[in-house]
Amino acid sequence: MDRPNPGGRAAVFVPRADGDPAVIEAFRKGSGMVGFGNHDGSLMVYFENNKFNDSSLHAWQNKVFKAYDRMVKGFPTVNKISCDAGNVEQVGFIEGPEILVRNMDALTDWLVRSGAADSAPEGPNIHA
Repeated sequence: MDRPNPGGRAAVFVPRADGDPAVIEAFRKGSGMVGFGNHDGSLMVYFENNKFNDSSLHAWQNKVFKAYDRMVKGFPTVNKISCDAGNVEQVGFIEGPEILVRNMDALTDWLVRSGAADSAPEGPNIHA
């Protein structure tokens, strides 16, 4: 619950294939997604989809770190959405400069579905 402070722990998500199409459409190009729970039971999800094709954001983990930075620092962004938890699946955690992916199969499925399989991390333990 509540936005983590810089360096704090947050969830890492991927969209569920059976999620609300309007919500899923926001997450494209293998978006990196992080977030936290709201008091009403919904999730606040910050994402980076590399809309402008910045080469430094090609790797999925770089998108996750960018979304996390925006979230913990409270930067203004249009790349956030409050949604029902049924639209996303938690695949791991991020804490400061480290990502731990606990469900690589779901992450790989998301990246393949979005045409971004080449952006996948080499393994589940990722350090900035």
